[in-house]
Amino acid sequence: MLLTIFSQLVQQIMPLFVTQRSLYEVRERPSKTYDWKAFMMGQIVAEWPWAILCATLLFFCWYYPIGLYRNAEPTNAVAERGALMWLMVITFLLFSSSFSHMIIAGIATAETGGNIANVLFSLTLLFCGVLRGPSALPGFWIFMYYLSPFTYLVEGFLTTGVADSTITCAANEYLRFSPPAGQTCGAYMADYIATAGGYLQDAGATDSCSFCAEQYTNTFLAAVSQSPDHMWRDFGIMWAFIGFNTVAALGLYWLVRVPKGNQNSVKESSEGEAPKAIEGEIEKVVTSGD
Repeated sequence: MLLTIFSQLVQQIMPLFVTQRSLYEVRERPSKTYDWKAFMMGQIVAEWPWAILCATLLFFCWYYPIGLYRNAEPTNAVAERGALMWLMVITFLLFSSSFSHMIIAGIATAETGGNIANVLFSLTLLFCGVLRGPSALPGFWIFMYYLSPFTYLVEGFLTTGVADSTITCAANEYLRFSPPAGQTCGAYMADYIATAGGYLQDAGATDSCSFCAEQYTNTFLAAVSQSPDHMWRDFGIMWAFIGFNTVAALGLYWLVRVPKGNQNSVKESSEGEAPKAIEGEIEKVVTSGD
């Protein structure tokens, strides 16, 4: 559910960028007030304070009310994992912002940019492992799982939020069955639990067994191809994606929107003709004494 705000953020950033770009290209660029690189970096960096502020509000309204911090209590890592989750939320909003600028940098209208962003968002969400894990993907499409930035974002969120804790099944989640005559539930399920995990509510019961299929959150994470050892790695990878978006935004703007080569020469020569003509007329006036 948290990832669904990505599309809304993109749709809000792009129209503002198009307006600012239009002003720059008809006002600051012709007058050489500042360079296009300063304009692009100004647009991207201006989002950072707002992203950090909104990420902080989002973090406190999401992480603690859900109770994810309780999963860090068994390992006494409440502060560390809370800080990491806050940083992950920040990288999510910064990625959304930089992704928006990358898409719209060389595209004329916000509507077209928004449509392209929605298509790419759908692809990253489909192949990030939430709807279908990597083992269930067709062989050809596995590259999309590793290419999707949300693969690492989801793993960072999930492992930081639930790793290294125990699972307690609710009353309606227990599997209930009867053991063979003369055996306790613990003796009957011992080999299965040793192999597949889980726990019994009462191992000494002889008439009705209540079995919870999972006991540790890391077992669940392994089942969905998530590793608690990758928490900080995923945080670093998200910064790599943010850096790529920033560089790509600059490159696409230069490629599509910046006049190059002969265009600059023609423009500069045409701009220089008027002053030279005026100087020539002044010299004629001075020479003739008029």
